[in-house]
Amino acid sequence: MKTTIACFFLLLILVPLLGTSVDKKVYIVYFGQHVNGEKALHEIEKFHLSYLHSVKESEEDARSSLLYSYKHSINGFAAKLTPDEVSKLSEKEEVLSVFPSHGMYSGHTSRSWEFVGLDEEDGYSSRKLKNGGENLALRAKYGKDVIIGVMDSGVWPESPSFSDQGMDPIPKSWRGICQEGVAFNSSNCNRKIIGARYYVKGFEAEYGTVNPTEDFLSPRDADGHGTHTASTAAGRQVSDAAALGGFAKGTASGGAPLARLSIYKACWAIPNEPKADGNTCFNSDMLAALDDAIADGVDIISVSIGTDEPLSFENDVIGLAALEASKRNILVVCSAGNSGPDPGTLSNPAPWIITVGASSVDRAFSASVKLRNGLSLQGPSITPNKLKKMYPLVYAGDVVDPGVARNLTGQCFPGSLDPTKVKGKIVVCMRGDGLRVAKGLEVKRAGGVGFVLANDEFYGDDMQYDPHFLPATTLSYDDGIKILEYIYSTKNPMAKINAGKTKLNYKPAPFMAEFTSRGPNVVDPYILKPDITAPGHNILAAWSEASSPTKLPLDHRSVKYNLESGTSMACPHISGAAALLKAIHPHWSVAAIKSALMTTAAITNNLGNPITDSYGYDANPFQFGSGHFQPTKAVDPGLIYDATYHDYLLYLCAAGPDALVELSSTFKCPANPPSTLTLNYPSFAIPNLNTPVTVTRTVTNIGRPKSTYLFFVEPPLGVVVEATPSILRFKRIGEKLSFNITVYPRNDLSGENSEYGFGWYSWDDGLYHVRSPMAVYLP
Repeated sequence: MKTTIACFFLLLILVPLLGTSVDKKVYIVYFGQHVNGEKALHEIEKFHLSYLHSVKESEEDARSSLLYSYKHSINGFAAKLTPDEVSKLSEKEEVLSVFPSHGMYSGHTSRSWEFVGLDEEDGYSSRKLKNGGENLALRAKYGKDVIIGVMDSGVWPESPSFSDQGMDPIPKSWRGICQEGVAFNSSNCNRKIIGARYYVKGFEAEYGTVNPTEDFLSPRDADGHGTHTASTAAGRQVSDAAALGGFAKGTASGGAPLARLSIYKACWAIPNEPKADGNTCFNSDMLAALDDAIADGVDIISVSIGTDEPLSFENDVIGLAALEASKRNILVVCSAGNSGPDPGTLSNPAPWIITVGASSVDRAFSASVKLRNGLSLQGPSITPNKLKKMYPLVYAGDVVDPGVARNLTGQCFPGSLDPTKVKGKIVVCMRGDGLRVAKGLEVKRAGGVGFVLANDEFYGDDMQYDPHFLPATTLSYDDGIKILEYIYSTKNPMAKINAGKTKLNYKPAPFMAEFTSRGPNVVDPYILKPDITAPGHNILAAWSEASSPTKLPLDHRSVKYNLESGTSMACPHISGAAALLKAIHPHWSVAAIKSALMTTAAITNNLGNPITDSYGYDANPFQFGSGHFQPTKAVDPGLIYDATYHDYLLYLCAAGPDALVELSSTFKCPANPPSTLTLNYPSFAIPNLNTPVTVTRTVTNIGRPKSTYLFFVEPPLGVVVEATPSILRFKRIGEKLSFNITVYPRNDLSGENSEYGFGWYSWDDGLYHVRSPMAVYLP
């Protein structure tokens, strides 16, 4: 059975390659049983070389082809192989699968911590817990001695966010290193950045040696993404930090400012492509990074990386490594992805990972364009420039070079505008294809003095903030129609653009970012994903001074702090919050930390209404999971849904292929494994409700010794939800009680459209409100 599944999986991958190329490519050879134990790395390498030697012509060829031997993340290795060698290896009984290394992974790219209840301005010291105890960050000693591993594009160590002033010596439990390289030496590590490594063999096997004009062959960050995520999770408190033009000025801080950081650079600039297009992260390099992170002694691994499309468990190297991390009680936090608003797009779907969506904070930046007829239209902008007087206003489609295709005339593509028609004018460009900031660059190239970016119908009210090169603002689709109507209703249209301004206490907030990837979870539709949402919209954090704020080739500006959006920015918020919880509850399992964050999350905004999407419609758990995180409440959740590594293996007996459940030599799947619905998860989804379905859960009391919880439910439309028992009576701390939830369709709603419905169930004792979401599809 094992060999059949593995060979079938290999055929799916390799059939297109066999017969078309004899070039060596990097593959990951994956063994099932994790028998490495206490073996030294050289012993593991010797074992892996024996397999390579069996398919290679010489021992020298075997050694030169081996890139990585993995000890902790998976039981396997990465090597350069021909298709014929892959075929021979896959036939060996001990080899469960062989899959290609690829660069499908990429990065998912202040006020936020204050917004969720940790006051930045006074060092968090004024906030009190609901139960009257010390404030969360103070009680957690700001995450002191918790170690967060960040796998990303590296770090800019000179940033004030990574100062170690006043920090205690490095924890004795630390086993990592500070790897030197280009523009990075051991002095760049300190008591804040206690470790740094880089992984490039998979990248260089595909692209060749790293171009020194594009990236640093070291842990140093040439992109900005890794610096931003690391400082969001655990950056020190830095006063008077601001983005370009002074926007978002205030105290920049990570969630756990005294936590330690270890940097694992596994993402690199794509050769001959603009940085704005993102970087690439090869799975063979990421596995090596995760392998070291587990061995180094980190407590939390923050991974703002994923794929544009979901990967099955057996293909998902982040998920494979995270499973092994959970065995050692290391929490892995991942971004959901930026492929929204399409459904079924989220990455990192494994249930032992915390998967994070992106939402907004209560801060906005806007600039207005005032028309000569008196109408003023306002939209998002983080551009400090302004126009002091009125200038002629034109639509880009009317001022293009004659050779530009008609369907592209309003897009302001590079080289498309006619300078003789643009000079001294404000140009209205349509959002659609091409980079937003690049459109403004084209207006500047053609001699324009200002720039208005108008959403097309597809983007509607979705608003993005950009550091443009000219006085500029962005308009919604409706306001874009208004400005075009004005242009064509008068003989001499005129306008001026005012400077952008920062607005605090913006309402409603939070709302879900348009780009955040959505459920349902297509890998296992019974696991509701994402798990939670956190701020990921215009987040201020540290930046690489080797990169411009826009990362465009023509942008030579340099900043120490930058505003960035993406689920990449949301992920380290949860990592920082988890570090605080870990500091207070060092013996909590990874599942307990996840449960505490999920069951205490908020589902309403600062107006007291349901959280909405970027268009103003009610959002749902496929966007925000359990809700918007509230770390001050998560420290004391009342009840937790706990799970162990053994539980995850049992789950995989039903959800995953044989290759995944033979990770342990001491574990064997039962003949009839339970449904994946039995995993003790703080939420659930039912993808096809035809007949009654029963979900079993167990909660552990960590609140009051003697307490009675009542069951409450808000079922999805057309669904009946009942709990047995509906009352839980606890007598002591640590007591576990189980219950069944039965879900069945109502018979009086025939003819309704088939779609997912969403609801909530909770356990309430008068002090604690332990809430979980559900998603149910009625066929």
